[in-house]
Amino acid sequence: MPGAPNLSAPGLRRVLRTAIGAVLGFLISQLMDWNYGVFFTVFPMFLLGMVPRVNGHVMRQFIGSALVNCVEVSVVVGFLHHWPLIMTGVVFVLFYTRFALMARGPMFLFGANGILTLSVMLHFGSYVSVDLFDLMMSTVVASVLAVGIALLMWQLIPEHEEIALPAKGQKSLAQIRHETVMGASMATLSFVVFQTLDLRDSLSAQMATILILFSLHYPGAMVSAQKRAMGTFLGSLLAIVMQLLLYTHADNLMLVTMFYFIGLMLFARAHILEGGASGVGFGGMTTMGILFGQYVSPHQDLVYSAFYRISSVSFALLAGLVVMSVMHRMLNCFEPVRSDVSF
Repeated sequence: MPGAPNLSAPGLRRVLRTAIGAVLGFLISQLMDWNYGVFFTVFPMFLLGMVPRVNGHVMRQFIGSALVNCVEVSVVVGFLHHWPLIMTGVVFVLFYTRFALMARGPMFLFGANGILTLSVMLHFGSYVSVDLFDLMMSTVVASVLAVGIALLMWQLIPEHEEIALPAKGQKSLAQIRHETVMGASMATLSFVVFQTLDLRDSLSAQMATILILFSLHYPGAMVSAQKRAMGTFLGSLLAIVMQLLLYTHADNLMLVTMFYFIGLMLFARAHILEGGASGVGFGGMTTMGILFGQYVSPHQDLVYSAFYRISSVSFALLAGLVVMSVMHRMLNCFEPVRSDVSF
């Protein structure tokens, strides 16, 4: 199409790595009939779509984060679930350490993956009906599998050109404190709200409130929230169309996988054209990953699930931005935690 943006050769290779890797995670979890399919679908696309190159440092951070999260969740849920206030305080400290790592930079992946996985595990693990050991094992297996898939993709579709890494800017100590306190407070508030209101079916909304925090400051979160909402809408809409086309054939894994792969290719392309950041394309990919990983079944109504996710994500993002705006202004009243990032 005239005027349409074109992918470069490295961009096309990254699209293929991301889409094929995500499909492999989905296929393996479906064939093995593992629980928490969302981990197996989202982890590979997170690792292949958001990280420029997979190396030893990346693998250690990704798997190490999952292992540390399991220890933390077992302690928090196993020993503190009878004391909600103490548990909330400990959760804040855990999130604070992760955001501190993200704000400083070198261990960004360890912090980011830790926050996302920890928030989901704490939420699910706190319900009595959930098998905590199964949850932790699923997280570890999904993390190891995602690393294995990423390495396989880099072997099958190698990169022939040098990848330009994003430049690292210098931050003031006050900015680091601002980002750390802001992120930890918002992530803890998200945990408390989803726990208090018993929103175990609102995984997309919970993940959305966490993902917009990865920008680490309010101006960036505003942009991220808009793109995240659009990605969720488009991903849910495409999933609905695919479910209608599948109709009674949702139990045919070959057909489901084919439709899933087509959707991933479309959103992966948009993701790379956006520069590989967490925008509309990545929002669409993760939405499809959640819907296909958890809800594609002849016995479940994906259409209802998709519409529910559109409304819940939109409301969660709007509410999160309002609270974040207030907190941003409050923190800027104090010199030690004042942000130097302007709109």
